[in-house]
Amino acid sequence: MTRVIYFDCFSGISGDMALGALLDAGLDLQQLREALGALAIDGWAIDAERGMRRFLSGTQARVAAPTLDAHRHLADVQAIIGNSWLPPHVRERSIRVFDLLAHAEAQVHGMPVDEVHFHEVGALDAIVDIVGVVSGLDLLGISECYASALPLGTGWVRAAHGRIPVPAPATLNLLAAAGAPILADETRAELVTPTGAALLAALATFRRPAMRIERVGYGLGSRDLDHPNALRVWIGVHDPAERPDVAADRSGSGSIVVLLETNIDDQSAEQLAYANEQLFALGALDVWATPIQMKKGRSAILLSILIPAAIEAAAVSLLMRETTTLGIRRRTIERYVAEREILTISTPLGSVRYKRKRWNGVDLGGAPEYEDCAALARSHGIPLREVYHMVHAAVAAQEAGPPTGSRLLSGHHPS
Repeated sequence: MTRVIYFDCFSGISGDMALGALLDAGLDLQQLREALGALAIDGWAIDAERGMRRFLSGTQARVAAPTLDAHRHLADVQAIIGNSWLPPHVRERSIRVFDLLAHAEAQVHGMPVDEVHFHEVGALDAIVDIVGVVSGLDLLGISECYASALPLGTGWVRAAHGRIPVPAPATLNLLAAAGAPILADETRAELVTPTGAALLAALATFRRPAMRIERVGYGLGSRDLDHPNALRVWIGVHDPAERPDVAADRSGSGSIVVLLETNIDDQSAEQLAYANEQLFALGALDVWATPIQMKKGRSAILLSILIPAAIEAAAVSLLMRETTTLGIRRRTIERYVAEREILTISTPLGSVRYKRKRWNGVDLGGAPEYEDCAALARSHGIPLREVYHMVHAAVAAQEAGPPTGSRLLSGHHPS
């Protein structure tokens, strides 16, 4: 069973609304304070207050922190989070949110990412908001995040650079990069802030999941609008075997995973091979490289990584560390996975594992495990194809008479 959260953004999202929604849905405030204490920075405080927005009751998160005259760069925020005592996966996901913010701001201002000044989002209260949401999800045991389509509002807001249109340019860049669905909306207010957009872009898939709902929470916005200004979260569990959106039926299997891709034209094959090894060790389902030609006729490699959604942030961080990439594309992929059964087959040379494939209850054949066959070929000094022939002959004999193999493992094993 997987614990999931659905951000129901009927009135948009901001960092404090997300934090308030988690607290309203059962996140313990004192545990959150203790988790944020790992940042090892002073001067902030967080409280929660029950309230109403129109006819809906909920929780408003209040983060207090001193205002600094100097604005932070991405490296400053990375250092604050990276040098903390937060769990590694919380650090990585929090830094990813700020990485996306920095790239969006750099695109807006036409400057390198490392020169971007974080104004509002670099303030201590924004850092507490973002790290608080990521830590809250971790404390609640949530491994998958989803989000609804977003209303953005209209009009103008005042920021460090002066009056800017709604949605803010950085917000729009973040949502465009994430492929977020947008609702028609004419509310004269900023409904999605850059912080809220970055949280969803970094953590969420934009669709409603199949789930059994256990808790609901409402995070209140700071303003009173002509509708309930709140963010609603649904928290629950789903069982992949019971999900109609990915499972064909009980005998077949489907799943949703994440595909990461990046183009690399300036790194050695040895370093890329090492990165591949690290990705598999992390839990990647598959990694492959495709020769491509980029602009100006440059030869390059398209590196593709198929991963479970739960390790996406860790995989992105690994790619940033181990490769020369400056950007990574991502999208969710639906797939079907055949049922597999691993048998142990006895041959005159020794035992070999044999993977049998089934779909909808129909046996579709199988194949010997290469590593086992190669080991026997080396130890006996015979061609590998002869070992394969012996295994297939043993399987045919087993099917014709009493079973000679013993089943070790049966079930769904994506690869």
